[in-house]
Amino acid sequence: MPTTSNPSWKGVFPAVTTQLKKDQSLDLDATARHVETLIDSGISGLIMCGSLGENQTLEPDERRRVIEMAVETANGRAPVLSGVAENSTAAACRYVRDCEELGADGVMLMPAMIYKGDSRETMAHFRTVAKASGLPIMIYNNPVSYANDITPEMFAQLADVKSFVALKESSGNVRRITDLHNTVGDRYAIFTGVDDLVLESAILGIDGWVAGTGIAFPKENQYLWELTRRGEWGKALEIYRWFTPLFHLDTHVKFVQYIKLAVQECGLGVEWVRAPRLPLAREERKQVLKIIHDGIAKRPRLPRNPEAPRTQLR
Repeated sequence: MPTTSNPSWKGVFPAVTTQLKKDQSLDLDATARHVETLIDSGISGLIMCGSLGENQTLEPDERRRVIEMAVETANGRAPVLSGVAENSTAAACRYVRDCEELGADGVMLMPAMIYKGDSRETMAHFRTVAKASGLPIMIYNNPVSYANDITPEMFAQLADVKSFVALKESSGNVRRITDLHNTVGDRYAIFTGVDDLVLESAILGIDGWVAGTGIAFPKENQYLWELTRRGEWGKALEIYRWFTPLFHLDTHVKFVQYIKLAVQECGLGVEWVRAPRLPLAREERKQVLKIIHDGIAKRPRLPRNPEAPRTQLR
């Protein structure tokens, strides 16, 4: 088994949608085009087949085809990670081994789905999956959606596993950023996974952002991130206030439909989703379209020169 390298992950790692045709079959060509657009915007990595990528409604072979396509498309320009959201530890081990064989650069590992385990069971799942391959791992904490909460103290207990190199904090509690710094120091690269907390999280100190809504506005998303890296908080706040109504689309139970609709309206893909999800309809669709269209109408004019003094909002 190869030795895990330290990838030093940081920056924007967008969660990429899996583009589908109207009949719900994979559209790998459309997904590849979106991957190209994201790479061109300056992102630092790609997360395929995450929650936004509809991991759990894809067949095992479909997930593997998506990863194979992404690795081929990225061609070394950005690391490719796959979400791991299996129902059993054994299935997760099989999948990470397959990702390694397909050339993925790492995985984003979730607790076992469906079953709400206690801390002992959750950590046993993580440790077992980590032994299954030589890939570096980002641990995904999202107790709001997936019931299992990985606390800072649990991350401290997992620190002896060298392949755990990063964590995606999506508890929705921005205080966790400071608690993590105080508990585990710089042991892991800390990513936020909540769009409408990214500025607050950046101020408290994060290394990266697993972006959602920003895949529809990749240049603006990357510019916001770069402003936080330079500590230009006034400019960052200005663009963040424009972005926030769009970022709220990332924190709804229908975030996949909402963000895919935004991607479509920005000309970067289509809205088709895999059942049991259905495309938006009636008043809900009108409301979400209004948010998206208002955002497009007020889209910031980004400076040609990154050091330009001010972002102009239309």
